[in-house]
Amino acid sequence: MGTKKLFRIGTVAKLFHISVSSLRHYEEEGLLTPEYVDPATGYRYYSYRQFEALNTIRYLRTLDLPLPEIADFLQNRDVERIEEMLRQQKEAVISRQRELKRVERKIDNRLRQLQDARQSVFDEVRTVRAKACRAVWVMDSLKIDEFWDMEAPIRRLDQEEALIFLGKVGVGISAENLLAGRFEQYDGIFLVLEDEDEWSGESAWLPETDCVSVRFRGGHGEAPEQYGKLMGYIRERGLKVSGFSREITMIDYGLTDDAEKFVTEIRIPVEGGEEHCAGTALT
Repeated sequence: MGTKKLFRIGTVAKLFHISVSSLRHYEEEGLLTPEYVDPATGYRYYSYRQFEALNTIRYLRTLDLPLPEIADFLQNRDVERIEEMLRQQKEAVISRQRELKRVERKIDNRLRQLQDARQSVFDEVRTVRAKACRAVWVMDSLKIDEFWDMEAPIRRLDQEEALIFLGKVGVGISAENLLAGRFEQYDGIFLVLEDEDEWSGESAWLPETDCVSVRFRGGHGEAPEQYGKLMGYIRERGLKVSGFSREITMIDYGLTDDAEKFVTEIRIPVEGGEEHCAGTALT
């Protein structure tokens, strides 16, 4: 067969600003078959007949249409068919945009939390107003001596969408054990759910509440001393413990190997003593 009016694969690749490997891939996927393949050399040649199809492929790829759909269209070209494909692709793009905005909000949440942790005032007991939030609780007695002691119970909170991250997972001690001074035995583990999180299981709504709070350098191993300090503050001011403590490590091994940068916060929900809650931050 004469090849004077045919173009070798390298020439076509340069003309259309695509790679030779892309042309070979289009052939493998059944989108674009060369006009002629030299049986002796294996060289592939294309004619003007393939140029129109190649233009269509390139354009539809800029719209992010999958190759199988493009191949189907090329074999069944029709105006109504392309209109339907474009409508479906537009819906897919809008859906991805919504998902990307959700991811952006999750990133913003983490950045705000990290900035908040790094600006912490340490070893200062104060009363804060905790915002209402949604959480998942796993009630189970556990003792935490090392960071990884939380890993097994955390897995019970895991789902297909990765929600487990520092600043979102914490442990709690019941009001009964707090009042009894049992600060080393935890009664449950919880996961804070944000508006952007997709959770398929049961969750509980934690109302807005006053909390006595402290932040300190260190992790769960240093928490018992801090609990003693918080309970002393509560008793001195005539406050009443109204629920489980909320102990969250904001910066730990998951973010840094430097133990001196670890930040943990403990909050204990309280009632009464309104004069001590006025003017505190909503966090």
